[in-house]
Amino acid sequence: MEIVQQLSQVQLLNQFWLLMAFVIPMVILSRMVVAGSRFSPILVIVIFGLGLGFAMVEMGIATPGLPEFPLVDFLSRTTIIALVVSFFVGGQELRKILSKQELDVKDIVVPSKEEMFLGTGRTQFIFILRSFFLLVGLEGFFRMMIQPGAAEGIMLYYPILALIGLAASFLLIDHKAQIDDKKVYMRKGVIETVLMLVILFVSYGIAVAVQPIIALPQIFFAMLLSSALGAIFHNWTYGPTVRALLFAGIPVVLAANFMVGGSRIGDAFAIEGMNSILVYGFFGQLFWMFGGIALLMWFARTGHIRNLAPGMAGSLSHSGLTGACTAGDFGQVAAKRAPIMINIPFFGHIFVFSILAVSADNGALWIWPTAIIVLVGLVLTALALKNLRGANGEDFKEVKALMQFSFGWQMMAVFGGLVLLTFSTIAFDYTTMAQSSAISHFGLFAAVQGGMFGTEASLLIPLIFSMPFLVHPLVFYMFGKALDNNGEMPRVPVYAMALIGVVGVSFAILGI
Repeated sequence: MEIVQQLSQVQLLNQFWLLMAFVIPMVILSRMVVAGSRFSPILVIVIFGLGLGFAMVEMGIATPGLPEFPLVDFLSRTTIIALVVSFFVGGQELRKILSKQELDVKDIVVPSKEEMFLGTGRTQFIFILRSFFLLVGLEGFFRMMIQPGAAEGIMLYYPILALIGLAASFLLIDHKAQIDDKKVYMRKGVIETVLMLVILFVSYGIAVAVQPIIALPQIFFAMLLSSALGAIFHNWTYGPTVRALLFAGIPVVLAANFMVGGSRIGDAFAIEGMNSILVYGFFGQLFWMFGGIALLMWFARTGHIRNLAPGMAGSLSHSGLTGACTAGDFGQVAAKRAPIMINIPFFGHIFVFSILAVSADNGALWIWPTAIIVLVGLVLTALALKNLRGANGEDFKEVKALMQFSFGWQMMAVFGGLVLLTFSTIAFDYTTMAQSSAISHFGLFAAVQGGMFGTEASLLIPLIFSMPFLVHPLVFYMFGKALDNNGEMPRVPVYAMALIGVVGVSFAILGI
């Protein structure tokens, strides 16, 4: 405890550099571990983050939740910022697909080929650093403006965090990258940063305004705004802000979240019913992920990752696959399709969040609207499988069918899972955590983290969300095997894991 007391006396500003020392090496090391393989660094971030958070508590350096390191929790709550960029890019790609415009746009940047670390090029390293400073700076500025009278604890440091984060991010441009016009490129970065702040403030204002009527979370309105802006500015070539957050925003946010989650491992198991929640989250990953892949392979007759990776990333709003796809780990076709598929189900979130908001007020799931949405999801999924089977490899037809699948399977996974959990003994607030965990659903995660289902759920969600990520080595191993097999996913292991998922989810619901 003496170490804890000493650390608590360290000025919060100094902890900024401690946070940087925790997160940046974690992301770099994760890329180093998977360098030369087909695996995503996100699965290694899971292990490093959970292990570091757990070790810090066990060694007496910190206590559960890491209150001695408040900036770790601060960074972990920047999920919405990382998602705004994905929504913007998805809006662009969706506009191009629907208008049948060519997806390829002349790039203004050629990254440097110089390798800073094993698995990480010089330009990529700059993107990781810039993402870190952007997330801290944007969140600091946002909190400073919505809490102007705050003057205690970490709140004292919001202006400084905003200044350091934003100023450093503007300076971080790789001078060795080939850029057509550096002044234009830097100007684009400033415009993108300002637009992100506008989206944060406007979405927050709308969420506060409608709260007396229905408690829709900020992430929902941020999605609508950023997607609309992407559709309007569909020819916008990315500046350094969008590029950096697309590449490293999600890994940086997840690194901080997993540290917080790992610190709560010891205490969480003492909570009644936690075992069922964790079991459902763990086997739910197998059930919803490989169950969806099995449907695509069996009925749509497609096993290629150009369809499976973006299709499952979108249909589950799956944070791991989302990060891997947008980072280009599964190829350029999947990278271009993923933002579209991620966006499509979020238009259905008007139903997700409205029904969940009413359910949260009532303390129980609103059954009849939920049943209708599950039925709609079933019909859309069946239609998508039929259309994908008849696409014959045509890009437009495949994308259109995957859009239908993303929407349909998302409705099935979110609401079908919540219906299944009503048959368990798990409390409603905890079922939303369990379902968010079972499909690694970023939208539900952000909503729970934002307090939609109470303070206790908000504090526990980093752990609940992170534990099923231990399944992700298996998920990414399968996608890695597909890459080694000319992009084709092995069939028998997929069907076997889907079956294991069914058995595990059944055990969790029955409380066995």
